Amino acid sequence: MEEICPICKGAGYFCMDVPINDPNFGHLITCQCKLAEKEGRQRDKLWQQSNLQAFESKTFTTFNAHIVGVNEAFGRAKAFAQAPKGWLLLVGGYGCGKTHLAAAIANEAVRREYQTIFMVVPDLLDYLRSTFGPSSEVAYDERFEKIRNIQLLVLDDLGAESSTAWAREKLFQIINHRYNNHLPTVFTTNVDLDKLDPRIASRLLDIELCRQTVIQAKDYRQTTRNNNIRYK
Repeated sequence: MEEICPICKGAGYFCMDVPINDPNFGHLITCQCKLAEKEGRQRDKLWQQSNLQAFESKTFTTFNAHIVGVNEAFGRAKAFAQAPKGWLLLVGGYGCGKTHLAAAIANEAVRREYQTIFMVVPDLLDYLRSTFGPSSEVAYDERFEKIRNIQLLVLDDLGAESSTAWAREKLFQIINHRYNNHLPTVFTTNVDLDKLDPRIASRLLDIELCRQTVIQAKDYRQTTRNNNIRYK
């Protein structure tokens, strides 16, 4: 059975027991339990919006910062998460920890109550395309505006998207808007920047806004597989 708040008796509000001439006499005060409930709903809303459900375990605590080649990226990612500002680009091969660090940034930002969206780039474009379907309950413009103006946007696997004209243009519009407005954004990629849309690559090379970090670590999946074989 749920406990009833001893202060407001479950009403959510209460009146202070003060003399009639006190300024607070007769005024309803929001109870702490009501404020906590409101904060809980806000946290739930931020979590649902974040698209981090599949990456909930990807935090700085669960990241192995002792792997050779990840120390610098780990430090920069953690600093960015504590005060999101500008852009952070994480570059490296498959399995080096880019996605884990990007998701850790997003998870920490949500914990700090930043409005955050984490998206794998090909999934982002599919997410926008889905608004054109007859069963969509959200208009394209509404979804597009939300993505490009979100307080913190984390785009994983840049360069893995399809090369259609529509995909290139939509992605550029999102990134260019965030570039022009200096909105905090995190990118990960495993491709050379010269293989990206030149307009996007140019903005990522702006050292006044974007901090690029190359992760030299090997594929930890391959390392784990080899270790398992070795100690079988």
